[in-house]
Amino acid sequence: MVGATATAGLSLTCALLPCQGYRGGLAATRSLEWRKKKRQCMRKGSPLINAKFDLKPPPYPLNGLEPHMSRETLEYHWGMHHRSYVESLNRQIVGTELDGMTLEDIVILSYNKGDLLPAFNNAAQICNHDFFWESMKPGGGGKPSGDLLELIERDFGSFEGFIKEFKSAASTQFGSGWVWLAYKANRLDVGNAMNPCPSDEDKRLVVVKCPNAVNPLVWDYSPLLTIDVWEHAYYLDFQNQRVDYISVFMEELVSWEVVSSRLVTAKAQAAEREREEERSKRDEEEDNTADGKAVEMYLASDTDDSEAE
Repeated sequence: MVGATATAGLSLTCALLPCQGYRGGLAATRSLEWRKKKRQCMRKGSPLINAKFDLKPPPYPLNGLEPHMSRETLEYHWGMHHRSYVESLNRQIVGTELDGMTLEDIVILSYNKGDLLPAFNNAAQICNHDFFWESMKPGGGGKPSGDLLELIERDFGSFEGFIKEFKSAASTQFGSGWVWLAYKANRLDVGNAMNPCPSDEDKRLVVVKCPNAVNPLVWDYSPLLTIDVWEHAYYLDFQNQRVDYISVFMEELVSWEVVSSRLVTAKAQAAEREREEERSKRDEEEDNTADGKAVEMYLASDTDDSEAE
């Protein structure tokens, strides 16, 4: 398989370090203790472990991405690596405060401002891999259209400019990690940590690269597209030629329809949050106004009483 060489040397949108960030959509002040709850669920003297998460299959047969990604790679990557993350997380969270939470909530809470709790890596890798498989399709690649293409051209200058930046980020991510196209709509510092990319420019697309299992969710970004640059993602098909793998991914595998639908969802969520913030602001202003009127009435009553005396 022959792919175009990715252009290196671009300055990335931002360098994300795992010591920053927390998703603002959850209660930022919540503290999480990694402790076991007392449970009386025993079977034959051993704890009863009920798996909370299942291994989701890719949305195509394991040979569905051939010749660009082999069945052998899917069997190894999805069937072994992804499966091990699911099984490990289910063992980790049973009986803890994370038991019963959504996968996204576990990722966000266990990130813990970069001081990772034990469940983070497995939870984030499950989330990342589910997202990765769904970012591809047989006969993918090509070029997006509609609102997605318009935003790409606005924020990267052109579709070709985006491809160049995305490839550069993926080829220069040192060691293991993920590279993402994300929708950045947050306007305030996120929860109990500083936004990793402080900027006055909101509601825009950004390319970010994250080490190990880190996901942009922890900075309150909305992921739209990702590529796995852990070596096990491509070694069977490309050996150590990461650049070729990246080119094939972008040119032959990306499902732009899925990316576009994620953008629609991200924009809708951002708009709903803005409406909620406006409602909260109005409620607060009305409460303050009511409190002010109550004080005025009290002062007026006190003055009347003094004059009567």
